[in-house]
Amino acid sequence: MVPRAISIRTARRLAITRQRLAGPTPVSDRQGIMDVARDLGCLQLDPISVVARSHLLVLWSRLGIYDRGELDALLWEERRLFEYWAHAASIVLTEDYPIHSWLMRRYPRSVYTHGRRTAEWLDANQALRRHVLAELRRRGPIRARDLEDRSTRPWRSGGWTNERNVTRMLDVLWTQGKVMVAGRMGLEKTYDLAEKLLPDWTPRERLSDRELSRRAAQRSLRALGVATARNVERHFTLNRYPDLAGTLARLERKGSIERIAITDLPGVWFVHAEDLPLIDRLEDDDWQPRTTLLSPFDNLIYERDRTELLFGFRFRTEIYVPKSKRQYGYYLLPILHGDELIGRVDAAMDRREGVLRLHAVHAEPGAPVTLRAGRAIGRAVQDLAAFLGTVRVELRGPAPERWRRGLG
Repeated sequence: MVPRAISIRTARRLAITRQRLAGPTPVSDRQGIMDVARDLGCLQLDPISVVARSHLLVLWSRLGIYDRGELDALLWEERRLFEYWAHAASIVLTEDYPIHSWLMRRYPRSVYTHGRRTAEWLDANQALRRHVLAELRRRGPIRARDLEDRSTRPWRSGGWTNERNVTRMLDVLWTQGKVMVAGRMGLEKTYDLAEKLLPDWTPRERLSDRELSRRAAQRSLRALGVATARNVERHFTLNRYPDLAGTLARLERKGSIERIAITDLPGVWFVHAEDLPLIDRLEDDDWQPRTTLLSPFDNLIYERDRTELLFGFRFRTEIYVPKSKRQYGYYLLPILHGDELIGRVDAAMDRREGVLRLHAVHAEPGAPVTLRAGRAIGRAVQDLAAFLGTVRVELRGPAPERWRRGLG
């Protein structure tokens, strides 16, 4: 059977719409946050907050201005969301607990060098493990700094975790699902036993490898809209799709997913059967585009190779690049305009003065450098500023002239 062919424009629009970056804007309440989180599968966490923390920006790009307290309530009161490892450290849904508990039961996985090293370190530090669990049971939630280091073998690494034995033990126990992040004091986490924090309604079924892959692959594909097998594997639950090729084949035979061809793009692509009516509407030009700014870790652009292939947009963070070698700037917010990524904003929030500073605004080659586009970008910037609670926006550096006028 010859796969259905769609244009690259339709593929882009499908990806953007499934990411909740087009179409009706969700209501910016607690349920709206849950709806977005459910469609995305995860909200990546990152400690860098030059503008705001990444997960807050991801929600803002889709909801507009919302009450951060509603997100906190979902995390720390209702616990319909919790922090765990998805395609990176993320906020995930408690209703997806059976998918995530697959890794919890298997970590550390000895098939990887890092996993074997972790297992050996864990075996050598059972006294520390028992101490951490006992203290959490007795007086949790507590911070890592509140726990005594009773390790017998230090954790060695070339990074920030070197000899941070308590933190490393908490990370292992967190990945195993024994402990959870109970709350945060700024960026600092507090921990407690998972059995004390998980709601009674949490689904606890143990999924077989086959069922896990069936569920997770569909969640990943629906979040992406259109994807290759590699895209599916690298999204949502990174590399946790046992026999993905067999899973996709079975889903295809069942009619749950379909192969498609994207004009001018290589590879075998898939869409979920439930999204076929959406493709029909998009091909009829029935869609509601938006203009917004994206976190550098936004789900839409998480996989850089896919972003470059699908959108023609090469994006790399330059946070760790020496200033003299940066091409665009330190903290870059890509500009989504309709079905294109048309530029990037080098931005920083001055919290003391209440100013959102735009150090530069860069247009992509071929981008619509028009006053109309500039005004759309300006509205997105002002909305972001309002979300951040700023007094004003300052454009301090270069920008295309007509965009500059639109930015006000």
